[in-house]
Amino acid sequence: MASVRSSDDGSSRVWRAGRSVGRVLHLPITGTARGIRRATHAHGAGESGLGKLIELHAINGAGDVMITIALASTVFFSVPTDEARGRVALYLAVTMAPFTVLAPVIGPLLDRLPHGRRAAMAGAMFTRALLAVMMSSAVATGGLELYPEALGVLVASKAYGVVRSAVVPRLLPPKFSLVKANSRVTLAGLLATGAAAPVGALLHLIGPEWPLYGACAIFAFGTYAAFTLPHKVDDAKGEARARLSTHEARSRRPGLRTVSRSVLCGLMANAAMRGLSGFLIFFLAFLLRVHPLAGQSAAVSLGIVGIAAGVGNACGTAVGAWLRARAPEAIVAAVLSLTLGVAVVAAVFFSGLMVAVLAATAGFCQALAKLSLDAMIQRDVPEAVRTSAFARSETLLQMAWVAGGAIGIALPLNGVLGMAVAAAIAAAGTTMAVRGALTAPRHQHRPDPSRPRVA
Repeated sequence: MASVRSSDDGSSRVWRAGRSVGRVLHLPITGTARGIRRATHAHGAGESGLGKLIELHAINGAGDVMITIALASTVFFSVPTDEARGRVALYLAVTMAPFTVLAPVIGPLLDRLPHGRRAAMAGAMFTRALLAVMMSSAVATGGLELYPEALGVLVASKAYGVVRSAVVPRLLPPKFSLVKANSRVTLAGLLATGAAAPVGALLHLIGPEWPLYGACAIFAFGTYAAFTLPHKVDDAKGEARARLSTHEARSRRPGLRTVSRSVLCGLMANAAMRGLSGFLIFFLAFLLRVHPLAGQSAAVSLGIVGIAAGVGNACGTAVGAWLRARAPEAIVAAVLSLTLGVAVVAAVFFSGLMVAVLAATAGFCQALAKLSLDAMIQRDVPEAVRTSAFARSETLLQMAWVAGGAIGIALPLNGVLGMAVAAAIAAAGTTMAVRGALTAPRHQHRPDPSRPRVA
């Protein structure tokens, strides 16, 4: 009997010790998960469903960065610079060029599915999960089949972005501004991207296809998460389709003319900022590979500039949430003027430090300008067409990014010339932003209900 009791006591001690070790190992994961859930669901975001959208956007950011790492290692880093330029040019031709044709169709197509937004977001996630697996067999060789698959990923990613922009107004908690909601969603995506990037880099050490396996797992989970959004996401009651025209409702030739001059100018200024972002990404990627920062390798130089841009974007998002909807036209004009000033200084006093400063400034100002545009659309566009208006404006901004990237890949690798082109893009946006600020209504905070306004 004593030996049996002793054996039982020993087993109990082992079991308790194992449970204690399990708690110690499990606590960082569960504690982190609880902390993330508390942050995403704070201030009524949990009750309204915005918290789940924030988490879904974080999943989206993590999956996208995994695919980006896999493509960068194949298209960019694995070959000499001259060959890399050719590969990236081919990537632009095969993926970006068709996207410029497809992008204007995405918004109107999704307008026809107002009751299927959750399914559309889940479909965008599931499509990228499948394409990630398909790309894994071609990523090591860089075969031509990789490019149409990358186009599919790009289209699915932008389709998700368009739907997400349309969904946010449906999930606003009480007394929650759209600017604050968008800043939370955007910040969650940035933080997830920053957290997933080193994981993707470690997976790439195992093999070039492993980041794509990680992306597949992330997007598969995102497919499930999309269906956990509240059912009101699919409720289109009271909504109408936004016509991108100043003509009557019977117009059959809609164009990119919007509601009021301030919103139009804000949209054009944001398009310039998005184009500048695309330009800097592609131009600096090649410039820093040939002329890295002083004392640094090409990879480290790109990392420094990328981190500077990411930190700037995150700071701009945080400041935008604090500013909320205060004088959005003035904010857009101010940040575009700041970007222009830094770009001019970078062109005159070109150096690696100024390149990093411009990247951080562009990231900061792009985030603030986009949040301010959201505030203008929320203020001036009737609720009945607001969700569609966000979808259409987001499509235009994505096309501007594509155009900026095309300029960046085609430009000779001359730093001063590149910064001068960046200044020219910023100048065009600044002109539109200042015009919008000068024509902004001084005492009118609500649109005239008798005047149809769209964005």
